Amino acid sequence: MSAWLLPESVADVLPSEARRIEELRRAVLDRFRVYGYEMVMPPLLEYTESLLGNADPSLDLQTFKLLDQASGRMLGLRADTTPQVARIDAHILNRKGATRLCYCGPVLHTQARGLHNTREPIQCGAELYGCSGIEADLEVLTLAVDTLVVSRLKGFRLALSHAGLLAAILKDQGLAASQMRALHQALAQKDRVLLTELLVGVAPQLAKSVISLIDLYGPVTGTAQCALARARSVLPKTQPVESVLMQLEVLVSRLRDSAEHLPDLMLDLADVASFEYHSGVVFAAFVSGCPNAILRGGRYDDVGAVYGRARPATGFSVDLRELASLQGAQAAAKSAIRAPWRHDTELVKAVRALRARGEVVVQSLPNTEQEEEEFICDRELVHTGQGWQVQAINANQESKE
Repeated sequence: MSAWLLPESVADVLPSEARRIEELRRAVLDRFRVYGYEMVMPPLLEYTESLLGNADPSLDLQTFKLLDQASGRMLGLRADTTPQVARIDAHILNRKGATRLCYCGPVLHTQARGLHNTREPIQCGAELYGCSGIEADLEVLTLAVDTLVVSRLKGFRLALSHAGLLAAILKDQGLAASQMRALHQALAQKDRVLLTELLVGVAPQLAKSVISLIDLYGPVTGTAQCALARARSVLPKTQPVESVLMQLEVLVSRLRDSAEHLPDLMLDLADVASFEYHSGVVFAAFVSGCPNAILRGGRYDDVGAVYGRARPATGFSVDLRELASLQGAQAAAKSAIRAPWRHDTELVKAVRALRARGEVVVQSLPNTEQEEEEFICDRELVHTGQGWQVQAINANQESKE
């Protein structure tokens, strides 16, 4: 076994990629801040009772677990930061009104979630607590769009759905939680055969409506055959279903007014998210060439109940490593100044002054070659009759060197 081998779906982040991720992190967190979101930094590991108490059940399989030698209790390495932020809101901050929190840091997965995904994403997200109205959903959706815009991602589209739609259609059918969970999974896989088998015993018209969710995908508005119009024509005209469709309709209308750079809006009513986690409007962003959702979010009311304080909540998260890889052409290497290395007080002052102005100054260490990937030294610091001066490096001189 070679000492330099890394586990499957785990990789080093090398200079160019690391710079893009860090620049993206700064841009996204700055955007969160102008919306009024306060940053928190939860620990990387917690007791599993806290970390997984009211989270998406799939996180249990994605969480690395280990025994705490100090307490003898089981610890988990976080696979998702959202439950931790919910704990902070519910149990530590304990504010009465709306609370806006954001975060950015690594999470660990036992298995990669996609074909080319890492098991060590850098999860960045924003969560809004304390408001159950559509206004909170609108703010979070607008911020999610802005996040992808500041990342300079081109051609993304946003798909909306509602986690409560299936329950609204099958209201009063008396289905067990296990049956509902199986139906949600079959819908997520768009498996018509399995859905048909699972719906045996359900009223035929309702069963037909559930199966129709698979086809209720496409542009939200624009034509008479848009997904929202088709949904109104084929789904039961009951109050619970009407309430769900109305929420989506109002949200789409207001989002068009509030988002400056609105992407293509889609409806995907088969994407009913986690049955035991999300509770309202859910959304995901996609871009051509990537098989996975690059951003996911939605409403998850009462997730703080396990921490002693249920609160309405909505938010989203994105993996900065994946987002940085989708930015397109790599940024050009940064222009830099080459300086000699010698014991000279005036040289030290000149280098310090240039760096204070934000210039990159790379000093040539004695008896070593310079091999930078991130910088191109197109200027140099030379000593003239007027002291140390910055001069352009002649192309012919550079090629000889």
